[in-house]
Order: sequence, then C-alpha cells, then structure tokens
Amino acid sequence: MTVKDYDVVVIGGGAGGLVAAKEARRRKARVVIVQDGPVGGDCTFTGCIPSKTLLAAAAQGAGFSAAMARVRATVDHIAATEDATALAGHGIDVIAGYARFVTPRSIAIDGTTVRSKRFIVATGARPLIPPIPGLREIDALTTETLFRLDRQPASLAILGGGPIGCEMAQAFARLGSKVTLLEAEDRLLPREEPEAPAVIAAALTRDGVTVRVGAKATLVGRDDDGSVRIDTEVGEPVVAELLLVAIGRAPNGRGFGLEELGVDIDQRGAITVDDTLATTVDGIWAAGDVTGGLQFTHVAGRMGWIAATNALSRLARVRRLRFDDRATPWVTFTSPEVARVGLTRAQAAQRHPKARVAHLPLAHVDRAITADATDGFVTLIAAPRRGIGHLAGGRLVGATVVAPTGGELIHEAALAMQTNMFVGRLAQTSHAYPTWSMAIQQAALQFFGESAGLRARPVGQS
Repeated sequence: MTVKDYDVVVIGGGAGGLVAAKEARRRKARVVIVQDGPVGGDCTFTGCIPSKTLLAAAAQGAGFSAAMARVRATVDHIAATEDATALAGHGIDVIAGYARFVTPRSIAIDGTTVRSKRFIVATGARPLIPPIPGLREIDALTTETLFRLDRQPASLAILGGGPIGCEMAQAFARLGSKVTLLEAEDRLLPREEPEAPAVIAAALTRDGVTVRVGAKATLVGRDDDGSVRIDTEVGEPVVAELLLVAIGRAPNGRGFGLEELGVDIDQRGAITVDDTLATTVDGIWAAGDVTGGLQFTHVAGRMGWIAATNALSRLARVRRLRFDDRATPWVTFTSPEVARVGLTRAQAAQRHPKARVAHLPLAHVDRAITADATDGFVTLIAAPRRGIGHLAGGRLVGATVVAPTGGELIHEAALAMQTNMFVGRLAQTSHAYPTWSMAIQQAALQFFGESAGLRARPVGQS
C-alpha cells in the first residue's frame, strides 16, 4: 500500500474544496484534493455554469442543438481551468477516487493511504428525490442528467418552483418546449418576498410556461406511449415527454467513515459544524453544501477559505475566523432576476419590529421605463441602531431586487450590510443617470422623506 503525507487533505473538488486547497497552498502547505469524479464539482458540470449558459443561449434565441453545444463548450472551457493539470501548476496534487476515513488522521483511496493532521470535507450535495409513489421507477431527469440531453423534449414537466425549477422552465420554454411547472406551495420561490413570485409567475406565463402552484404531486407513472403522467392533489394530471425533478438537494455527508470517527451528521446527511467550520472531531473541518446551509457556490468558496485559514493560520490558534451568512446575497437568474440579501419583511417583522421598509416599483425608475422593463421592484428594510434609532436611516437588514439586472444591483445592498453602513450613505451617493442602480438610491431616499411619491413605512404595515 502506498502512503502519502500532506499538511492538508481536501476531500471534494467543488467550489469549497478548490478555494480551500488554493488558500492552503497560498500558505505554503502541501495540499491534495481527493475527488471521486472530475474536479470542478456540481457548479461547473451540472449547476451554475451549464444552467446559466442555457438560460443565456435561450434568451438570445438559439435553437436547442446550438444551445446545448454552447453549454458543453462553456463547461469544457471552465473545467480546463480547474482540472488536475491546471491545479498542478498551483502546486496542488489531485488523487482521483473515493475517500474513506480510517482514523481521524488518515484516509484510504483505492489502495493508497493519505495521512494528515488537517482534513477539510467538501463533498457537496446531490439532487433530492422526494418519496412520491412511482417517481424512482420512471428515471426522471435531475440537474445531473438534464444537460446530457441530445434531443429537445416536445414537452417537459418540472417538479419544484424554486430557483432551479423557475430557471429551467423559462429556458426550455424559450427553446420551444411545452413546459409545465408544478410547485407544492401556494407560490413560486416561496423563500422570497411575496411580490417576487407574482412577477416571475407572470414572466414565465408570458414565455408560455404553464404555472401550477398548490399542486403537490401524489403519483408518477408512465402511459403506454412512454409519456410521464403526474397526478396532483388538485387539478388534472400533467402529461409530458420528460420530467425534471428540481425540489432541492441533499448533503453528501455519509459514506466517508466520518460517523465512525464521531463526526456528528444530521438526519439530512449534513455534517454539523460550528461557526469556525470545525466538526465535532478535532482536525476535521467541513465546508460548502455538505454542511446543509445555503447552497451557493460563493458560500461554499467563502467557507472553504475560512476552513483552510482556521486549519493553518497561527492566529487561528487564539482567534479563529467565523462564518456569517447574514450579508450573503443570492440570485435566481430568471428574466427578470430575483436577488435578495438578508431578511424578508416577514422575517424582519419578527426580529426587528421597529424596522421600516422602503418599496419602489420599477415603474418609478427611468432606466426601467426607457428599457420597457418595469415589471419588478426594489425593497429595502432598515432596522434602528442601538441608542440612536433611525438616525441617518438606521442600518440595512434586508433587501430584495426584482429587475433585469437584479443580481448586479443586490451587491450594493450587500456591501451596506457587510460594512454596517448607515442607510443614508446609499441615499447620499451619486448614481449615474439613467442607470438601474439609481433604483437603490431612490428607494433609500424614502427613509428621509417622499421619493417618487413614496415613503418608507413601518415593517408591520401592509
């Protein structure tokens, strides 16, 4: 048996693992990534990169074959910057295979033993298949198989009206498939402000998507002609050529020997970590989707950086870095985009009952009027500061932007939250006219008086 020693071993080569390995190498550590499959992980091969490429191609009017060719070319281009050859240029080793812990200081991979005092587990997550009778028997699509399609489906049913479901519904509808989107809750994007799902449902409907909310699937099967049939609690069954399951992802924490060492793993399969990303076993950290938190590439990257820093920094022996997702933005890349950072109004009403809300429909934004794209809004939520209340506007605790460039606009709000900025700074800062970002300034002005005929109101006021 071959034995290798490293300063840091990273298990998993997705976003979290890549960032952790690069940070470890920056600190001059001997580091290896152990990956069962191509380095790059879900984001590169089955998540962000192919889905956003498909969305862009569909929006630009590409046909299905051209769009899928573009997806493959984009994935290949980005994967080449992350593969074993590219990482070797950074001084990072890659071992292909499935890792299993033997002791808290060693793992086994196909006859090779790798030893280290520091392990970072970043094994990601997998598509969640709900326990709907018949679903597992019909070989439904997930994001792991969707982008391998070589023929356009005439019709596509999608289970799940979250970000993935909404994005792929819009993409395939624009490519020419007949799409039906089923969501068990009473609205799409149930984690967002209630106005956002209404805007997106209308946009999807305009693109030809049949949107059915409150439609919990109860039975899935195939008709004699091979079509998929989905029965729901309410309404007629949905029949389509193919079915995509997009209701969430399950953390990949089991199967690596962690539980046998005493690492705590919850019922979902998520590895339990504290805010320093340490597990319940000394010398083992975890980062990214496997921890069961926000499942975004930028979150995984941040966690990977913190885990590697805490594993190697001398300063971390007395003061470790801590992961805090309160100012983490996220985006649903539909058209228009839905972007949020921090709290919704409902959440703010519970945690900050004296907060105030500024709400600005895009119909009041000149850039939106010039672009004939007024479906959307900006919502800012400001809470009082201790001792001085709402002086200078208070502090931002949440923001939602629904706009063609919502994913870009949200970062101004995220920066304000990250730096604990007075909301008044957003109102005072000159914004070029006419730009989409002026919507942030216009909304912030509502905390100081009337702007576009609107004023901020108490968070509990409808």
